Amino acid sequence: MPVPITKKGYDALKAELDRLRREERPKVIQAIAEAREHGDLKENAEYKAAKEQQQFIDTRTSEIESKLASSLIIDISAIKSDTVVFGATVRLLDLNSQEVKQYALVGQEEADLKNGTISVQSPIGRALIGHRVGDIVQITRPAGMVEFEIQDILFEEL
Repeated sequence: MPVPITKKGYDALKAELDRLRREERPKVIQAIAEAREHGDLKENAEYKAAKEQQQFIDTRTSEIESKLASSLIIDISAIKSDTVVFGATVRLLDLNSQEVKQYALVGQEEADLKNGTISVQSPIGRALIGHRVGDIVQITRPAGMVEFEIQDILFEEL
């Protein structure tokens, strides 16, 4: 089943994969070769650390390859919708604090709350999907329920 992702998110995964293949893996292969030269591998901490790093790189490489293979790149600039959907940037008014917040709804791999992106699978993301400007959305969080009013829905490339 295809997993939606923005072009920016897809490119970031591709760049990480390229870095792992071209830079990180050759470095760790070299570190393993150097550690082997130091003798007894059973008590060689550098060898063990390099092998663990190699395993991490190989696992992450496989994970990224799988994600890229199942990705469906969504062109956010081509979306025309009056409801909140994947790729929308939503401006919200917190009805409790009167604070305005803005989130872009992206795929799980791209979510980064510090940069204003949240996963469409997150509680807030799921609650917003399908709503329109002016709708009041109730979201239950560990700290309690919060109500947001949707003030704007934008579609701009991240």
